[in-house]
Amino acid sequence: MKWQTLKLAIKGHLATIMLNRPDVSNAFNETLVKELESSFRELTDSREIRVIVLAGIGKCFSAGADLRWMKTTADLSEEENLADAYRLAAMLRTIYTCPKPVIARVHGDAYGGGVGLIAAADIAVAADSACFSLSEVKLGLIPATISPYVIRAIGARAARRYFLTAERFDAIEALRIGLVHTIAPTDALDRVIESLVAAVLQNGPGAVAKSKRLIQDLDGQSLSDDLLADTARQIAQTRATDEAREGVRAFLEKRLPAWVADASATEQ
Repeated sequence: MKWQTLKLAIKGHLATIMLNRPDVSNAFNETLVKELESSFRELTDSREIRVIVLAGIGKCFSAGADLRWMKTTADLSEEENLADAYRLAAMLRTIYTCPKPVIARVHGDAYGGGVGLIAAADIAVAADSACFSLSEVKLGLIPATISPYVIRAIGARAARRYFLTAERFDAIEALRIGLVHTIAPTDALDRVIESLVAAVLQNGPGAVAKSKRLIQDLDGQSLSDDLLADTARQIAQTRATDEAREGVRAFLEKRLPAWVADASATEQ
């Protein structure tokens, strides 16, 4: 597809989605929200793509919502405003539930909804010069649609501070509170991400997708008998898959499993 607000690059099993509104710091508008959801749905359906990197073109990752867009929403009817807000919420959920691992590549500023994108990703790597803010309350707004993902990432305690103060914080603080997993000099970001992509491609794609779903389903659940039975059922079913049989057989035969050989051949 031809995108107005995104660029898409595909190399082997890796797809890189780049926010492409650098003149407005990659701020969200209605088109970007729609195209982000569409692109993730398209890549979810691709059997070739196994990892997705989400990045920003220009000086920063994303400054969140475009204020010109937000100004127009104030004039919508209540029904139209609800539909518009739901599209943003649905886009974030599409990223969060995508069965392919999503890696956020963060540089420059990440504010408001940009922080939501980072939190919805599975892995986040930030430049050591990156700057973050949950800035909604400065505008008399609330971080409602991003809150399920941000609170999962940083916890309620850190959210209490940063949702309420809208303070800017640096990459070291983002690492400390769990918003990002790794920080690196800007010129080393791509090398770090390449190593993460390579690590993912060593693993069974079906097992990766099931592991991602496992985390989403089990997070916060109590250790009930039903939970134990469910996890036992899942591993028993997974053991019987062709992918698991190939993985165990390859390990015992001291060779690479088929999915690693396939990834290596595709990258060459």
